[in-house]
Amino acid sequence: MQIRFSRTFQKQFEKASKEIQEALDERVQIFLQDQFHPLLNNHQLRGVFVGCRSINITGNWRVVYRYIEPNTFVLFEFFGTHSELYK
Repeated sequence: MQIRFSRTFQKQFEKASKEIQEALDERVQIFLQDQFHPLLNNHQLRGVFVGCRSINITGNWRVVYRYIEPNTFVLFEFFGTHSELYK
């Protein structure tokens, strides 16, 4: 599985605290081993994010991603708090 990061994701990541960035790194490793690990709470999204999925980084921080090629390549598109992403 390959993960790519959108420009928007990268900008949002750079604005996050070091602690949140480290939590993301840990969750990415879990995601690479098991996309549906219970800690990730991986689920489909609706509304403006239809066709995308979300994983939990912390209790409040999320990654919104989509499959480009299932089981081969995903694009992490957005990174932020629940309230920032789902206004």
